[in-house]
Amino acid sequence: MGSDVQVVVVGGPPSLPGVAWRLVEDLEARWSRFRPDSEVSRLNDQAGRPVRVSGETLRLLELAVEGARVTGGRYDPTVLGAVIRAGYDRSFELLSERTTGTDSDLGDGYDRILVDPATSTVTLPRGVGFDPGGIGKGLAADLVCEELGALGASGCCVNMGGDLRVEGLPPRGESWTVDVEHPQRRQPAAVLGLRGGAVATSTRARRVWGPSAAGRRLHHLIDPSTGRPSESGLLSATVVAARGWQAEVLAKGAFVAGLQEGLALLRETGTAGVLIDDGGAVHRSTGLHAFTGPLIISVPEPLGVGGPAAVVRGRP
Repeated sequence: MGSDVQVVVVGGPPSLPGVAWRLVEDLEARWSRFRPDSEVSRLNDQAGRPVRVSGETLRLLELAVEGARVTGGRYDPTVLGAVIRAGYDRSFELLSERTTGTDSDLGDGYDRILVDPATSTVTLPRGVGFDPGGIGKGLAADLVCEELGALGASGCCVNMGGDLRVEGLPPRGESWTVDVEHPQRRQPAAVLGLRGGAVATSTRARRVWGPSAAGRRLHHLIDPSTGRPSESGLLSATVVAARGWQAEVLAKGAFVAGLQEGLALLRETGTAGVLIDDGGAVHRSTGLHAFTGPLIISVPEPLGVGGPAAVVRGRP
């Protein structure tokens, strides 16, 4: 998934870190759009026809469509053509200051994706491409954390390139502590405490490429309404939600929406977050205080969205 991965496992059998790593590698093999044999690549290559996929990929598509609906299309999993036209047509480490846009005829249309659980098939509309970015890391963190809990872990933290899910007991203390990075400062924008839940960030401060134009470079956060990298006036958006996929989708939606509409989106979905504008000012949503004060809680589901610690680090 083009990101560093860190997994912390508390309790359970000593084999659990290896289980987590193998699952991350398996999801990468299924969901990478840069692997020609992945299930996502097969979906894109066979758009217009039903494609049988694994249960994990079926869930990815179901939740991606749900996320697009909940955000009013501000998060759209079918902006692959726009991402390619912006120049993100290869693995990120291969992009440079000289990278420019690439031609693509792909359009969008998340509302026309057909997901059939009975046959475990997905049909993309003809001429539409699916991009797992904006949901894949968060959902992967959810799946790994769920598997670790099912196999006996008393606590876990799965961090997929800064998008993370925590559950159960931390290695010490009563809650998991999460720093929300400020892209322009050494001090965090907020320090959160969670007993269970997820945190995800969308930012244009990383994953940039191409020549600088008026002080800005190209980035991967596409505004579906324009088909171009978002210019919403935000530098980053961080969301706290019950699940990783929810946090990631809502962070992307809030980033694209901009400050006022982004805060409204969090309020409407019953989630909390931190938005940082282009000038570096920090804007906290109502409800964030529940995760920054002495009373630390587990994160409720968003509205309308469905022993010694062992640590494993790496890049799949």
